[in-house]
Amino acid sequence: MNIAIIFAGGSGVRMGAGIPKQFLEINGKPVIVHTLQLFQYHPEIDKIYVAIIADYLDYMKELVLDYRLTKVVKVLPGGSSAQDSIYRALKAAEAENPGDSVVLIHDGVRPFISREVISDNIRCVHEKGNAITCTPCFETILISEDGNAVQDVPPRRFAYSAQAPQSFYLKDILAAHNAVRATENGYDNLVDACTLIRSQGIEAHMVEGNRGNIKVTTPEDVYMFRALLQYRENEEAFGLGLTDRLAGRVPAQPKNRKN
Repeated sequence: MNIAIIFAGGSGVRMGAGIPKQFLEINGKPVIVHTLQLFQYHPEIDKIYVAIIADYLDYMKELVLDYRLTKVVKVLPGGSSAQDSIYRALKAAEAENPGDSVVLIHDGVRPFISREVISDNIRCVHEKGNAITCTPCFETILISEDGNAVQDVPPRRFAYSAQAPQSFYLKDILAAHNAVRATENGYDNLVDACTLIRSQGIEAHMVEGNRGNIKVTTPEDVYMFRALLQYRENEEAFGLGLTDRLAGRVPAQPKNRKN
């Protein structure tokens, strides 16, 4: 059983659009629908669970019906944080599926993940126990504790950007969540599932990501997503190959990377 856990509980403050970013319409469809359709139409995905901002629960259920998202088996209200929202969806999945199911945890505002990356995540979980989608950083990364002075500049060849999906066996990621929730600090400073499992001493395994896998968070991201959709439409209509060049996969361990 391969299950997509889609979390979209944010209020979209940074977007400044008046509605949560996951419900912004781009090319005639809300961002969350673009995301869900990637998993709906993927042949290896069996079920989808959606954790959504509570005020939009009924609207999300209407979208599921309107867009015939038949793999969505449950829409539930999100929690106080992204990790809490994910936990709620994982618990809902646990009640209905075996513990050795593969769960792909994906951000509802990352609507351009490639089909190949979804498949690679599933394969990596079977081979190594988990999968963290990432791409190499092409810009210099700076470390600063106060936001003013640079404390460190790590070598760029060692720096990667974590994306989504991040994938696990259902029983394993739930065990990690339960361990964290039992601590005094809970989810403090745990920004994603990768940092969560690393906090428990679990090795995280990298898989190739596609560079078009943007997170739609700011107005600039909306323009970029629209452009990526146009490129994909051009490729489908005219066979221009633009998607392969602009949203193609990038090896997680590229050869001959330089500083």
